[in-house]
Amino acid sequence: MLRTIDLRGRALTPAELLATVPRAQGAFDAALVTAAEVVADVAARGESALREQAARFDGAEGHDIRVPRIHLEEALAGLDPDVRSALEEAIARVRRASAAQVPAPVVTEIEPGARVSQRWQPVRRVGVYVPGGKAVYPSSVVMNVVPAQVAGVEQIALASPPQRAHGGRVHPVILAAAHLLGIDEVYAMGGAGAIGAFAHGVESLGLAPVDVVTGPGNNFVAGAKRAVAGLVGTDAEAGATEILVVADASADARLVAADLISQAEHDEQAAAVLVTDSAELAAAVTAEIAARAAVTHHAERVAVSLAGLQSAIVLVDDIATATAFSNAYAPEHLELQLADPRPEDFVHAGAVFVGPNSPVSLGDYLAGSNHVLPTGGQARYSSGLSAMTFLRPQQVIEYDRAALSRVHAGIVTLAEAEQLPAHGEAVTARFAD
Repeated sequence: MLRTIDLRGRALTPAELLATVPRAQGAFDAALVTAAEVVADVAARGESALREQAARFDGAEGHDIRVPRIHLEEALAGLDPDVRSALEEAIARVRRASAAQVPAPVVTEIEPGARVSQRWQPVRRVGVYVPGGKAVYPSSVVMNVVPAQVAGVEQIALASPPQRAHGGRVHPVILAAAHLLGIDEVYAMGGAGAIGAFAHGVESLGLAPVDVVTGPGNNFVAGAKRAVAGLVGTDAEAGATEILVVADASADARLVAADLISQAEHDEQAAAVLVTDSAELAAAVTAEIAARAAVTHHAERVAVSLAGLQSAIVLVDDIATATAFSNAYAPEHLELQLADPRPEDFVHAGAVFVGPNSPVSLGDYLAGSNHVLPTGGQARYSSGLSAMTFLRPQQVIEYDRAALSRVHAGIVTLAEAEQLPAHGEAVTARFAD
């Protein structure tokens, strides 16, 4: 089910290491074309396009795209008390961790009378996308909305696919989570169409364009974010989920297998990778997966994911090579199940889970960290969702006359060197008297 790739005895470059476990790029490339078409259709035809897409992709017709407040109230009233309690705990933990991500304003006195201040301004309006296809993700409501609220965003709109099983309404648990957080602008629209609607706005629905779009999703959602990039800000293109476990002989094969399966159940394109220097652990994990995967709830989905080229057990000579592999791969989720984990050596990952008691599913729900993370190797240059996603650093420059006079000559010199004399003249004009 899960193939084994033996790299022992081979000295490979980062590019060669990465090529051993390819991501499902072909599926994303195909989705990118379709997503761009869907976004363009929404931009051109608005609500009509959204309704046709809902019928085609979600099997929903005649539903309220703009969710009435009564639907939110009914959903919260009918929410299972245990689910509500868990959501409230998640909200509290994510709010606490997100608050630590907001930088304090900083004032730098360059010299007397010369001041540069750094301040962090929230964007005005955000569109949050919450998936609702193969699974229901009220946790994603928390992970997207709370950091935006902590950052000080004034307007937050939320979208999630209409559910045929619920008469075209957004799933009630997602509605309840939104209502818990005070979000009352909610839309029953899914996939690339939702991203397009957020970016372009839909006047007939009272949906104004947003400044930033965030949220996880499949390859079509990721493709749609790329299609609207530049028109609006986006978080990382969070496509199919991935987990990379780096483990040695000290790891518990049962826990490694359970964690690989936990991410494989998301989607057939999910990537589950184990890198280890222990052939004994690799064999034990293979046996555990064979036993566990067959009886898990989403056994068929898990089987496809684990059998895909994007999933594998990789045998290496030592943990140094495993570290190099991980840094080349740049996983969304990285688990370190090692006797000496050294997380500081693993520099490219969306989130790092250290030790046997820190599984990825902890981060999915109640760690306090955010589970909206970069996939597809984007962790090399991108970060997970945080309060910073919704903040813009601004510099405020304040010089008095004396401070400006001290740099007058230097500005004129540089302006003339760049053949932009009016730049220097703009300063000289202030001393014409």
